[in-house]
Amino acid sequence: MATETQLINTRDGASQSPWQQPVLKAFPATKNDLVYDALVVGGGITGLTTALLLQEAGKQVILAEAHSPGFGTTGGTSAHINTFADTTYREAESAFGEDGAKLFAEAIAEGFALISSRQKDCDFESKPGYLYAETDNEVKQLDEIYRGAVKVGVPVAYTDQVPTPVPFKKALVWDRQAQFHPLKYLQDLQTAFLAAGGRVKINTLITGVETKDGIHVSGDIQAKAVVYATHMPPNINLFNFECAPYRSYVMAVKLKSGKYPEALIYDSQEPYHYVRSHVINGEELLLVGGLDHKTGHEDPDKAFANLDQYVRKYYSVSSVKYRWSSQYYVPVDGLPYIGQMPMAAEGIYCATGYNGNGMMLGSVAGKILSDMVRNQPNKYEKLFSPARIKPLDSFSEFVKENADVAYHFVADRVKVHETDSLKRLQPGTGKVVEVDGQKVAAYRDEAGNIHALNPVCTHAGCIVSWNGEEKSWDCPCHGARYDIRGKVLTGPATKDLLTLNINENK
Repeated sequence: MATETQLINTRDGASQSPWQQPVLKAFPATKNDLVYDALVVGGGITGLTTALLLQEAGKQVILAEAHSPGFGTTGGTSAHINTFADTTYREAESAFGEDGAKLFAEAIAEGFALISSRQKDCDFESKPGYLYAETDNEVKQLDEIYRGAVKVGVPVAYTDQVPTPVPFKKALVWDRQAQFHPLKYLQDLQTAFLAAGGRVKINTLITGVETKDGIHVSGDIQAKAVVYATHMPPNINLFNFECAPYRSYVMAVKLKSGKYPEALIYDSQEPYHYVRSHVINGEELLLVGGLDHKTGHEDPDKAFANLDQYVRKYYSVSSVKYRWSSQYYVPVDGLPYIGQMPMAAEGIYCATGYNGNGMMLGSVAGKILSDMVRNQPNKYEKLFSPARIKPLDSFSEFVKENADVAYHFVADRVKVHETDSLKRLQPGTGKVVEVDGQKVAAYRDEAGNIHALNPVCTHAGCIVSWNGEEKSWDCPCHGARYDIRGKVLTGPATKDLLTLNINENK
């Protein structure tokens, strides 16, 4: 019998999120003599939902997680559950037609319902959601969002009342939205998965599979199907060009007034802000987030400074309890890619490109993928198929999202100046510097020791940039991330950065 393992929740960065309190349990697989019906790679909301649904359907499933469940984006989400999405229904209709937009709305609703039906003890609360406009241009966008939602049958209404101190011109309200504690919800899913006979392997990095006679093999694991529930499938693949990595920022603050909005509230700025409240360890806090930008393209310190400035402008803050960031991927044509992985062996599936709506879309992806593994029909399969032909409307977005990939591939190699020096590197900071004509990703720890790495990302050869908030090296091209020792935090990279020996006196 497998020994139960207590897992202290860690995440893919140095900052702490408020969700890292529950201790998840795992029963690492001790025997891999089976040919599993499915290997699910990734222990976030997509992976655990897929694994649980398959296991409950009578399949034998093993889940492999490179770190611990909830280590990635699920452990860093701000945990909004809503019936509208970052890709508006009007945008979905423009790219995929009215039927496509209606299916997208149904998929969002189904993901919402799946969470609602599965949640047990995860702080799940139903609350209204508000979206408001502060300028005339934002009012026009708001009206478009209203018409798009009504057309696909999503309940929404105009309102004059929004529980926000921000002056606004017009607002929408969606009733019966929700919020929850994402890692407590993962705990619910994992408990049910293990009780149904599923197996979990932690600290197990799957870098790829070999396929022979319809069986997929990775290390000592054999399976008839493989599901990559890793946000971005490993190594170089089509999705590196179809999805752009973004980072999003969140702060949890204590208010002097003790009065917190009982709602999910969003503005219409670009980049946007949102607020909601959550009781964490018996203390009510205001969660304020947004200011998203492409990974590795802007200064995370500045993003947090701007977020701090924003919240203090409108709220009387007594203290900041948490601040953290997380990563997600934006698809070029607006909808996620869920299904058979292109240019891979039959029976290898993936899910990516959730935009900022990973909780709902990750949940419905679990249902789609479990149906596909079982050869069951699913009405969303074609809409979200990774093999779909991209609509013409997405071409300009494709060019925009990928133009700077080529820029960083070339420009980052030449912009380091010889004047950059290890001597100027302060404790607790990192920077790409030049030492004896060689570019070095250097981090000086609090004890003054230098950790030197080759700054060339092992995924596709771009130069990583320093993320001072998460103490990580982030790739600006495809979103791979590494810790200060060069170890892979998040894919699509599967190999660590090379450690360098350098002269610290340089």
